[in-house]
Amino acid sequence: MTKAELIGEVAERTEQRRQNVAEVIDELLECIKSALQKGDKVQLIPFGSFEVRERKKREGRNPKTGEKLIIPAGRVPAFRAGKDLRAAVQTKRRGK
Repeated sequence: MTKAELIGEVAERTEQRRQNVAEVIDELLECIKSALQKGDKVQLIPFGSFEVRERKKREGRNPKTGEKLIIPAGRVPAFRAGKDLRAAVQTKRRGK
């Protein structure tokens, strides 16, 4: 599902104008991004949570040449699915 499809689906379900829904979704994403930039965790219970994780410096390889290189340490965003979301996906996958 693309962002445009998501906006359309939410607009249809809530009977709101697409433009209003798009603004709300854009602001939601900006709020999440801003919180993560500050190092805060964003919990959307029971959907899941977003957080920033620290990655250590590590060795990697250039896939084209096979040459070894050092991947620097850094911060990366991470998402952890909540219990309800995991259960919903499991149910769909099993065909129930």
